[in-house]
Amino acid sequence: MMRLILFWILSTIATAALAQQTPVYSQYYFNELIINPAYAGSQVQLSATSMYRDQWVNLPGAPKTYLFSAHTSLLNDKMGLGMMINVDNIGSYSNKNVYFSYAYFLKWPKSTLSMGLQAGFDFIGADFSKLDLQNLGDPSFVPLNVYKPNIGTGLYYKRKNFFVGFSVPMLINNTVNYNDANAIANQIKQARYYFLRVGGIFPINPSRTVQLNPSILLRSQEGQPLALDLNAAFVFYEVCSAGVSYRTVDAFITFVELKLSDKIHVAYSYDWTQSSLNAFSNGTHEFMLNYRTRIRKLHKNLECPSYYGYR
Repeated sequence: MMRLILFWILSTIATAALAQQTPVYSQYYFNELIINPAYAGSQVQLSATSMYRDQWVNLPGAPKTYLFSAHTSLLNDKMGLGMMINVDNIGSYSNKNVYFSYAYFLKWPKSTLSMGLQAGFDFIGADFSKLDLQNLGDPSFVPLNVYKPNIGTGLYYKRKNFFVGFSVPMLINNTVNYNDANAIANQIKQARYYFLRVGGIFPINPSRTVQLNPSILLRSQEGQPLALDLNAAFVFYEVCSAGVSYRTVDAFITFVELKLSDKIHVAYSYDWTQSSLNAFSNGTHEFMLNYRTRIRKLHKNLECPSYYGYR
């Protein structure tokens, strides 16, 4: 019976791996590029970020996700370029993708509207060689290795203490063609996601040493109910921040972020699972490392927004 329960759980996770080509991160608020290509170049200077997410700890075959992204402004802060590499492993399945993003800025005295595009490839695979199969010739377990191109778009508006963004990172509903014997995989298409993100940062004492940073993320996947993230963080002396999030139905999230130097920030978050999976998992760990630097020949004397600001 336990083997049947475990097989059901892993089958559910594996199906999600193919259906959800966009992993769910908790620390997108430190790296908006992972949900919106229009964010490319918004920090002016070069910003490079690595992230690691260990989801549903203690659950065999649970997702483990690795991400690297980088972006910068160009042409005297008239446009931005970015790139993102993502590796998402779930059980025997893997989804790797590489995307490049471009953003064009429309500027006003106190605000900026960024219009972004991204394009790249998803590499979808499955390797069943490590499974203890009773029938090694079962055609349902033929290795999978396909790639699919995709494109996405987004808008990002920001001013001194406020931002709003809307994006559709994957516009093409690609079909994953696998094997006629695998009826589930034959029915899978890459779902289109919609993200609406709004937030701000506001001082709560006269010296402006403590700031409140509330935000929301409304996430919609075709054929699925809306999901809402409610986030609230406190920023102390522009050096560290700490806060909590609530993701509807899924999890409570606690996080902390720290400035190690003018160029390096680190962050950690923990998802307290609220769904039925909490009977099998202790939660989710996520780590982030960000490095920012001004390239004088490229950025000259342009003003860069603070790590927590939106100018």
